[in-house]
Amino acid sequence: MVQNNLESQVEQSADEVRANWGWLLFMGVALTVLGIIGLYMVGTLTIVSILWFGVLVIAGGALTLIDAFRAEGWKAKLWEILIALAYIVAGIVMVMNPGTSAVWFTMFIAAFLLVSGIFRIVIGFQIRGEVKGWGWTVFGGVASIVLAFMIFAQWPYSGLWVIGLFIAIEMIMQGTSMISIAMAAKASKDARAGA
Repeated sequence: MVQNNLESQVEQSADEVRANWGWLLFMGVALTVLGIIGLYMVGTLTIVSILWFGVLVIAGGALTLIDAFRAEGWKAKLWEILIALAYIVAGIVMVMNPGTSAVWFTMFIAAFLLVSGIFRIVIGFQIRGEVKGWGWTVFGGVASIVLAFMIFAQWPYSGLWVIGLFIAIEMIMQGTSMISIAMAAKASKDARAGA
């Protein structure tokens, strides 16, 4: 019963994708083009991203501050107010100094890539006897470490382009993925119509 329900939901989703393949293709092309444009303006994309993130953090702080006055008990209220103020101050710093914020965000990203790369390598070797494609996990870990060292080597200047580059690449990858799905959905729709 559960299996039939799941298969029905999957088929319904597939029908929806087939019916809207044109829109999916348009979105994929648009994201890919925007990502390619972003590659040529990674500095601007970095600054805009930090500004946007700063605005979101300020909004989150404001909402937390509003919630603080609804909190029961003095201790909860005090801590929630302090957290809200920390959010708001951090957001203001990002909006007022997006370049400096981007540099420090990039340092955090590089440190994260380094640590996650080490963990991936360790995991890869731990699953070596159990999983056939364990080498890809190790490869991913090595790639993360290399990327981290590339960022560290050019830091603080890398702070002005890394975030924008990552966003542009993500947009290109998402766009090409959507294009592939759209083309497969169109082919499936055409095959069903021909049958």
